Amino acid sequence: MSYHTIMAAAAVIAARTERERHDGAVVLGSGLSEYARTLPNAIELKYEGIPGFPIPKITGHSASLFSVGIGDRAVLLFAGRVHAYEGWDMSDVVFGVRTAVATGARRVLLTNAAGAINEEYEPGDLVMITDHLNLAGKNPLTGPNDDRLGPRFPDMSEVYSKDMRRHLHSVFDRMGIATHEGVYAWFGGPTYETPAEVRMARLLGADLVGMSTVPEAIALRHMGAQVAGISLVTNLAAGIAEHPLSHAEVTETADRARATFAGVVDAFLPHLVSD
Repeated sequence: MSYHTIMAAAAVIAARTERERHDGAVVLGSGLSEYARTLPNAIELKYEGIPGFPIPKITGHSASLFSVGIGDRAVLLFAGRVHAYEGWDMSDVVFGVRTAVATGARRVLLTNAAGAINEEYEPGDLVMITDHLNLAGKNPLTGPNDDRLGPRFPDMSEVYSKDMRRHLHSVFDRMGIATHEGVYAWFGGPTYETPAEVRMARLLGADLVGMSTVPEAIALRHMGAQVAGISLVTNLAAGIAEHPLSHAEVTETADRARATFAGVVDAFLPHLVSD
């Protein structure tokens, strides 16, 4: 998608929400899509009504954007994301988060469902992402660079903001949630990883595996936004689990953990819009 399409989408969001600016954003992963509807005075915009927005096709991913006021500020919440394995161009995969930055978002929280490589994790655990491994062989910055979005060669030495993680630590402590941190490895999907791939990822330093988040984080850093990521462990990865993996298991675990995960997002929203 072009710079002009991103800016057109941002303009439509501003006009329909009657909010000139959104200072933060959240991408809601599997099982969290309905969370945004619970927030008071949330304004819902269907993706299909916003120029350029791709529509998710996967169960558990809605297709709505919500604008929510927090004091005199506002945040955007994406109920659903598209994935590269659906056949989308990488520019489509990151279109939503690029639009969020175009509306004014300076901090973005990315959430996802992930498989655990680290055997200290259990299904239902929340893990703060400290770094990632791009094992999908794809990058949203491939191709001509538009300098209006960001530099040709962006620094990736701190993709996941230490400051945002510090605030997340405080939220976890207040809520009595065990604090886990780890490295997230992105595989393209839609197949789950083989046991050999999981062993490889573990040797490379990964604690989690999944099929999203990394391209969004890259695009956000390209545009200068701060990023935080939280993975909900929904299953043990292949070769660690004693049973075949299934999407049903992912959604069932996400449903059970929804209240806790939503509580964390609730408590973190004010930081997304703070000075």
